[in-house]
Amino acid sequence: MTATLPETARPRVIADLRSDTVTTPTPEMREAMAQAPVGDDVYGEDPTVNRLQAEVARLTGFEAGLFMPSGTMTNQVAIALHTRRGEEVICAEGSHIYEWELGMMATFSGVVPRFVPAPLGVPDPEGVRLAVRHSVHQSPTGLISLENTHNKAGGTVIPPETLAAVRAVADEEGLPLHLDGARVFNAAAALGVPVSEITRHFDTVSVCLSKGLGAPVGSVLLGSAAQMRQAHRYRKMMGGGMRQAGVLAAAALVAVQGGPARLAEDHRRTRVLAEALVNAGYSVNLAAVQTNIIYVTLPDAAAHAARWAGAGVLASALGPDSVRFVLHHQVGDEALEEAIRVLTA
Repeated sequence: MTATLPETARPRVIADLRSDTVTTPTPEMREAMAQAPVGDDVYGEDPTVNRLQAEVARLTGFEAGLFMPSGTMTNQVAIALHTRRGEEVICAEGSHIYEWELGMMATFSGVVPRFVPAPLGVPDPEGVRLAVRHSVHQSPTGLISLENTHNKAGGTVIPPETLAAVRAVADEEGLPLHLDGARVFNAAAALGVPVSEITRHFDTVSVCLSKGLGAPVGSVLLGSAAQMRQAHRYRKMMGGGMRQAGVLAAAALVAVQGGPARLAEDHRRTRVLAEALVNAGYSVNLAAVQTNIIYVTLPDAAAHAARWAGAGVLASALGPDSVRFVLHHQVGDEALEEAIRVLTA
């Protein structure tokens, strides 16, 4: 049996930089949760969920939205909406829908990925076009999916002209276009544009509310009203009916209303940390540091992460030689300064 350290013996956490999903509900969120009107969302009767879905749809320029527990579920429901078994999904190398969604596109929808190169997370539109399959001897293409920001590339942003060009490819090929927009509000903040300027290019969009925006739980899938009616069925098939989910949607509404304005500060602090790491001799591709994510390349990544954790700074070792840091609104300037002292000692 492993002994549990008493609270007083545990290291003080200076900064939890493992992910922007580690944030805890703010007092405003907790108050909203306590006061939220609720109903049975499986029947579409939760007024707070309905309000959240309508608000995210308004912000992104879509007709309708559907609240789900996670971004994995919203992405996979979108894939199910757009594809038939045996088809391919074109996606950028390192895409979350493949790397961290546990083979669900094959398990649930019976489709497989077709990867295209994506330096700094940005695929070449002509490369996307060449990846489309027409031969009777090959699996047909059913969907094109982009990720913005691109997590594994370092939180990188797809330029607007690339989005428009890939949209043109999708139109010419008669294919739907989906966006894994887990951190699309970060992309909008980095570009200085309304989020709808990004999402307008897509047939469906998945938006995570529990990442940069700081909600405790949830994602919303956006599309047409007809698509969301079908998505409701797929959500239920995946076990995503959450009944009186308004207590969660209430906190998410607070995040949607206040979270976007904080993202520029997260990005600024991310740059401060990245430059401090470079100055301390760490290997960081600063060209990839565009939003709130930093990847550091160093040997024995897990050992480094364990040592930093012992000093109160948490980071994620995502491979034998890769550590990820993610900034969020609950790491302020003072905590960041302390964290930099630990990381560069």
